Amino acid sequence: MFIGEIIALGVAVSWTATALFAEVASKRMGSLPLNTLRMTMSLLLLALTLWLLMGTPWPRFADGSTWLWLSLSGVVGYVIGDYCLMQGYIYIGSRFGQLFMTLSAPTAALMGRLLLGERMGWLAILGMVVTLSGIAISILSKRDGDEHLRLSLPPRGIFFAAVAGICQGLGLVLSKIGLQHYDAAMLQAGVSQQVVPDGALLPVPLLFSMPFAATMIRASIGLVGFFVLLVIFNKDWQSKLSHAVHDSRAMWCLLGATVFGPFVGVSASLLATEYTATGIAQTLFALTPVLIIAPSVWLFRQRVTPREVLGAVISVAGVSLFFL
Repeated sequence: MFIGEIIALGVAVSWTATALFAEVASKRMGSLPLNTLRMTMSLLLLALTLWLLMGTPWPRFADGSTWLWLSLSGVVGYVIGDYCLMQGYIYIGSRFGQLFMTLSAPTAALMGRLLLGERMGWLAILGMVVTLSGIAISILSKRDGDEHLRLSLPPRGIFFAAVAGICQGLGLVLSKIGLQHYDAAMLQAGVSQQVVPDGALLPVPLLFSMPFAATMIRASIGLVGFFVLLVIFNKDWQSKLSHAVHDSRAMWCLLGATVFGPFVGVSASLLATEYTATGIAQTLFALTPVLIIAPSVWLFRQRVTPREVLGAVISVAGVSLFFL
């Protein structure tokens, strides 16, 4: 039925919308205020969702091991990864920022092999070369009269975006381990994933609410981490938050980034990994750099060269080689 693959494709569309909204919001309010407010919004949405699906506004049945692995995923994927991604948007924009997210696929493959024992054949090495080649084609160019290739993007933006891509891949694998511990905790408690929990307002089996519960754990850690960083790096953090909240355009974009990102997108990405292999899901997630090209041209009036389009397509093609 390809349920996991269909969900993963929907995640790519959701993350495309997230990237576009987040680029506008991050440039208007800054990375740390944006992520602090985004995590707060997402926790409110997730608490409401869990109350409807589980009967309680917090993750039921999650044990210490579940919290440990999902907290690690929250630190890596949210606190480090999302901070770097939003910083990357500020310097190089969402289109190139999403291009570097293709690095999450080789990272997921490598860490899936090390931590989960998932198979990785010789095609994975070829996929890594092709993916990196696609990124290189997009960001390297020759200037008139110069024989040497030079970066066409700010190095700081490249650094932040690359770290974000690596952290997303590692965070996904840590999340899958956390979900496995969640499954084990429910099994030990004698709770079936196919039943509707007591007190739930919607008749939905636990299987479909677990990704939201896992995302809430990750987002809780993300909020704590972003708030601590906001206070440490900004003496006037209260005024920065106040300024951000009173910027109506930024807040509407923030709401869009929240709904399509940590609420729908991330929860659906965890659900996708329940139905298909981590690498296959990550391959389809990686379509975002291609999907984002057309709306970037339309919304931001960006000039897109054939070389950049070719690089994005090659990079996504390289991702697919990991999991053939």
